[in-house]
Amino acid sequence: MAAARGGPQAGSGDRALSDLLLEFSRAQYRARDGGGGAGGGARVERIERRCLELFGRDYCYSLVPNANGEICSHYPRQIVLLDYESHDRERHAFESTVQVGKLQDLIHRSKMARCRGRFVCPVILYKGKHICRSATLAGWGELYGRTGYNYIFSGGSDDAWADTDDLSEEDPAFRNADSQLFDKVRGHDIKLLRYLSVRYICDLMVENKKVKFGLNVTSSEKVDKAQRYADFTLLSIPYPGCEFFKEYKDRDYTAEGLVFNWKQDYVDAPLSIPVSLTQALNIDWSEYQSWDLVQQTQNYLRLLISLINSDDDSGLLVHCISGWDRTPLFISLLRLSLWADGLIHASLEPAEILYLTVAYDWFLFGHMLADRLSKGEEIFFFCFNFLKHITSQEFSAAPPPRRKSLPPGFTLEEICMLQQRDRGSTTSLSSDFSLGVESSPGVVGSFTYEAVELMPAGAQAQAAWKKNRSSSPHAALWSRAQLSEDGPAAMGSLEAKSSSSSSSNHSDHFLRIGSSPLEVPRPRLGSSNDRAARLEEVRAAFLATYSHTLGLRSAAPSPVGTGGIGSLLEQLARGVGLRGSGSSSTL
Repeated sequence: MAAARGGPQAGSGDRALSDLLLEFSRAQYRARDGGGGAGGGARVERIERRCLELFGRDYCYSLVPNANGEICSHYPRQIVLLDYESHDRERHAFESTVQVGKLQDLIHRSKMARCRGRFVCPVILYKGKHICRSATLAGWGELYGRTGYNYIFSGGSDDAWADTDDLSEEDPAFRNADSQLFDKVRGHDIKLLRYLSVRYICDLMVENKKVKFGLNVTSSEKVDKAQRYADFTLLSIPYPGCEFFKEYKDRDYTAEGLVFNWKQDYVDAPLSIPVSLTQALNIDWSEYQSWDLVQQTQNYLRLLISLINSDDDSGLLVHCISGWDRTPLFISLLRLSLWADGLIHASLEPAEILYLTVAYDWFLFGHMLADRLSKGEEIFFFCFNFLKHITSQEFSAAPPPRRKSLPPGFTLEEICMLQQRDRGSTTSLSSDFSLGVESSPGVVGSFTYEAVELMPAGAQAQAAWKKNRSSSPHAALWSRAQLSEDGPAAMGSLEAKSSSSSSSNHSDHFLRIGSSPLEVPRPRLGSSNDRAARLEEVRAAFLATYSHTLGLRSAAPSPVGTGGIGSLLEQLARGVGLRGSGSSSTL
């Protein structure tokens, strides 16, 4: 049960990911089939071992055995329970309080409560909080129509179900039995949620209940008549199912401007979020039905990050219907976003975190990639291509850099009137100056001063600088008014960061200290936005491998450089450049 640390290295990152995608595209993973079809068992075992090795780089963990799919056919054969970060010097500062034996018992008792037996499963440990995934609650149609935990496997879409007995939910003969059965199985589900300290339940379903053949085959916490889940904070955040992503693919993989049709008959779950959880986000949630796919995904991700970043110790559950399309989309985005901030999986390289999330969050939890590709429902591709839209700091869970106050005796205008003396190069300033301010409201952009010296040290030097600043021929005079009039392009002696939060690529540009105020901005992948660089590298690695392994399927020819496939190929070329033609990461 104890975690393995380190372990054998896994070989070339590009080759390993290619092998993984090929195996992924052949058939849906099933634990009960030994992890793979004919000849696939050995390949799946390598994938499973690699995931454990990557988890073991940063965590001590325990394993919940599921060797033959006895608790869930489409969950990993070895379910990882993260205990604590192995690099944490305080060891136990953020330690999970969950014991694997108790967890295993609760899982066995509660597994019938949710659709297809996909119980609440912890998958990410962040500050001692468990981020969990599952399917939605099983309805009476599934509970009565199937015995044990060997649920139906349609091999089709997220809402495909086999025939069930033609029974009426309103039949009085079943009402009392329904109540007793639901009390029992949902009671065990609630105990499991409480044991994992889950408080927030985020439901991505666009319907209140899944109706098939006139029967309520699934339900959800938000419409539980007995209000069994009233003690949890329920968030209904409806998000389109995998079928909608055929439109994404048919628009040449362009999500901008793609809006879901909320007027369809089966869509009856409105967005519902407690006001107390939305006040700090500055998002007009009443407009959610007008958001395109980019805006909706961005805003939901920001909401999830704000929940796990709250000051309490509460965990989070994310689920859709079956838990293998929309659920891994947001679990994967959360894992990659927290990793990019350096908050989880800190020792993993971009190729390694990419492998881990594709293998564990998608493949081993039963996403039906082959089926989705055959139908053009490319939600899996969307997930990793979407990383370009979350590179800015508004999606960061890391605390913002600490602001430094102005030193005594100086105003912001005086700091900005920088006297350059004895300049040895276009990027260095006098050693008489030292860092004093990080950023200040009211000034265009946000300033970073990594190695820039702005203030003369010592009281005498400050007084002399104040006295001479207006007459010195070397003084650079920028005030708030001039900054406002001239804009960022005029800030040649200051370093300004420009960040976009639109639905296009987020990028950061900087004006270097010194030289001309009209110097053209140039990109820099430095410490000021490692998040963007790390996410772009993950995305580049994915695009490169996906392109030559599975390929992109254009619905119609589109000119190169005008968007869609042409834009993706351009991005792919840039991505390969990021990695270097001869480089290969080790997994």
